[in-house]
Amino acid sequence: MTAQRPNRLINESSPYLLQHARNPVDWHPWGEEAFALARSEDKPVFLSIGYSTCHWCHVMAHESFEDEAVAALLNEAFINVKVDREDRPDIDSIYMAACQMLTGSGGWPLTIVMTPDGRPFFAATYIPRLSRGGRTGMLELVPRIRDIWRKQRADVTASADSVAEHMRRHAEGLLRPSSGGAPDDTTVRQAVDTLCQRYDARHGGFGSAPKFPAPHSLLLLLRHAHRTQDAARRAQLTGMVSHTLEAMRLGGIFDHAGYGFHRYSTDKEWLLPHFEKMLYDQAMHVLAYTRGWQLTGRPLFRRTAEEIMMYVMRDLTSPQGAFYAAEDADSDAPPHFAAMGLPHRGEGFFYLFTLQEIRGLLSREDALLAEKIWNLQEEGN
Repeated sequence: MTAQRPNRLINESSPYLLQHARNPVDWHPWGEEAFALARSEDKPVFLSIGYSTCHWCHVMAHESFEDEAVAALLNEAFINVKVDREDRPDIDSIYMAACQMLTGSGGWPLTIVMTPDGRPFFAATYIPRLSRGGRTGMLELVPRIRDIWRKQRADVTASADSVAEHMRRHAEGLLRPSSGGAPDDTTVRQAVDTLCQRYDARHGGFGSAPKFPAPHSLLLLLRHAHRTQDAARRAQLTGMVSHTLEAMRLGGIFDHAGYGFHRYSTDKEWLLPHFEKMLYDQAMHVLAYTRGWQLTGRPLFRRTAEEIMMYVMRDLTSPQGAFYAAEDADSDAPPHFAAMGLPHRGEGFFYLFTLQEIRGLLSREDALLAEKIWNLQEEGN
């Protein structure tokens, strides 16, 4: 296979953009040149926003942006623009708001199709190469959008105008000075009541799978518990937070060997994580566990906060003293995995170990205990 010629991203400094600099997609960096070309060729702009440690960004890149067939469709139908959300959070925030308006949700990779003057009319997150699981694939979606742009321009324009108007109102709301100070007691009580309704009494946390840690919500509950004069309410809220902090700390979402919290749990039991680790998540967890220890006195919570800080100082701090924003979920597998017929790279491979490795590291008695507690099996679990 011959090396792919670099596209315009080759001259960028962003690690994320450079990851895509040899895609067959004719990527442009964000700038007037791309939009001027879109106007001159009367093409929509295909905007893809992500960041360098984003797992599903990697998946979409490997499936679609490195695929010659998908690239040919994208290059024919659109002017394609790549943005690093860590480099341009301003652009990301604008179009994430548009995605949430159009779809009711958001995430990365963020996929936007818009008019040459920047008005979105289609939004999505990860899109597979082929249609599956109710998701329309790129090979089917791109020709469909191209045909709609060419044959139903009035409908596209009307939709883009509507989205742009909603975005304008949203931006005005953000810029408008607040009419009040901090939320009043009624607002706080309503927020607390909503969290209580969503609380998972069995596994801790809020909602179902995928389950995200919500340190900010835990901090709100602890603050309200500290202020309320209702002893029963205080016990209820403190118990909810204590249960959640313990469940997360003892679950797979916490890295028991290297410390630090993974991004979220793919299940409701905190068992199987999405292995990416974010700096800002660690910061919020430190606050939640520190506050939890202050109010409950549980040593586990203090130790967890200390272990998170150990991880940040060891793995997320550069030699120059700056902090790294995140640690990638995707990693190379140990060399011996190839002999076992396993892929050489994938999500969470850095955290995988074999039963033989456990037996080699621990005494026979400890290894048997580990196998029993963690349900370790030869073929994996």
